[in-house]
Amino acid sequence: MDVLIHAVVGLHIIGIAALLGGFMTQMKAMGRGEARMVPAMLHGALTMLVTGVALVGLHQAQDHTLNTVKLGVKMALLVVILGLVYVKRDDEKVGAAAFGAVGALTAANVFIAVLWV
Repeated sequence: MDVLIHAVVGLHIIGIAALLGGFMTQMKAMGRGEARMVPAMLHGALTMLVTGVALVGLHQAQDHTLNTVKLGVKMALLVVILGLVYVKRDDEKVGAAAFGAVGALTAANVFIAVLWV
């Protein structure tokens, strides 16, 4: 079971990398007001959602104690990120505020995962 959990964690990290990588590739365009939500951002956010839910289930199956407040905050942030990316995915240009919010919320999600014990 531990191998499966570690594999899903790896996929979760790949999802984060896709979301942040897509954001980083558009940062220069954001400065010009031409940023767009690239498909990697949507796929990364969806991967994070699916693997995050799977991780909660796998940990519960092993009777691990979960910090449900932390998980709830992370899930809420991810739902906002996913909503922004999904709604704006077909727009030619995305406003800097919405685009920047995706990057900031993703970074916040990473820091919550790492720093909140």
